[in-house]
Amino acid sequence: MKNVNVAVIGIGNIGSAHANCIYGGEIKGLTLKAVCDVNEEKLKNFSEKYSGIEAYTDYKALIASKTVDAVIVSVPHPLHSKIAKFALNSGLHVLVEKPIDIKVSSAKELIKTAKKADKVFAIMFNQRTNPLFIKAKKIMESGELGELKRTVWEVTNWYRTQYYYDSGDWRATWAGEGGGVLLNQAPHNLDIWQWICGMPSEVTAFCDVAKYHNIEVEDDVTIVTRYKNGAVGTFITSTGEYPGTNRLEISGTKGKIVIENGVLKWWKLKADERQICETEMSSSPEIQWDYEEILQDDSETAHKGILQNFTNAVLKGEKLISPGEDGINELSISNAAYLSSWLGNTPVKLPVSTKIFNALLKERQDKSSFKNNAVKRKLSTKYNHRWQVNW
Repeated sequence: MKNVNVAVIGIGNIGSAHANCIYGGEIKGLTLKAVCDVNEEKLKNFSEKYSGIEAYTDYKALIASKTVDAVIVSVPHPLHSKIAKFALNSGLHVLVEKPIDIKVSSAKELIKTAKKADKVFAIMFNQRTNPLFIKAKKIMESGELGELKRTVWEVTNWYRTQYYYDSGDWRATWAGEGGGVLLNQAPHNLDIWQWICGMPSEVTAFCDVAKYHNIEVEDDVTIVTRYKNGAVGTFITSTGEYPGTNRLEISGTKGKIVIENGVLKWWKLKADERQICETEMSSSPEIQWDYEEILQDDSETAHKGILQNFTNAVLKGEKLISPGEDGINELSISNAAYLSSWLGNTPVKLPVSTKIFNALLKERQDKSSFKNNAVKRKLSTKYNHRWQVNW
């Protein structure tokens, strides 16, 4: 195979941006052959602008046409694993938008399907292409920061207006979206957090519903985590603060790193703090350290980087930057956060109890409904800066 023919299923904002990028020839070896959406008006508008692209209202009919080698799934979150599984079982390669699904139980089934299908399966964690996050991961994996002590990520610059939430009948509903800021904006950060620091063993969370907007899901969240080695983490996110903050701090026994405003600041202790604590014959010594600042000299390739990597994986066997199975990690944290909040902010051990979570989610979905008179807004066909790392 010298070229990958792809279809985009779901042409909302992000799906349209993917389709426009591929149609414009920005991804080497990837050709847009078809799009699919249940909204016929969207399809009509798309076809008028992009000639020669097949349009379908039924994803099963699209896949049955054998027009494509791969699909990009960018539909509302609760449908991600359902459509991705069907495509994988039909012999197609799959790139699914984040989150992998809204339930860990569904994510597990999708991952099981992907392993049996033996096709390329990736997830759109585009912030993994950011050079500073890549550097932080290498520092942690190298042991240069020592053992993890504490990590704090405050990412409150995901600001959204009421107009944003009113722009889709499914948006910000338990029935249509399956959650709020944890399911829509924060998956990127939760993924990067665990990608660098590892998975926690326990989660306690406060998920405030409709704190700043007229919605039925959460728009402000504080998560406290514990790790197996006793380290503690805090994750704070919101769509109701402006201008907001995006600051990640990781403290280890050999120093700390802080990532903010496009700079990675790194304090390197001359010796491990645990060793100093046990051997130093002084109550408050002046510990020696080196300091380094690493600027984000290279731009993150973002969505285009993931699309190119996915294409290269299909054509050349290139290692995936964001394998689909990795999607279960950040989803496990958010599922645990919801469960903790629903159970009165009690600590929840990981892996999360999918039976209890699914039952409590269903209670909310049963009382939920799609919104009437959703505001129509013009879809963007360009990648918006807000979808990348916003310092």
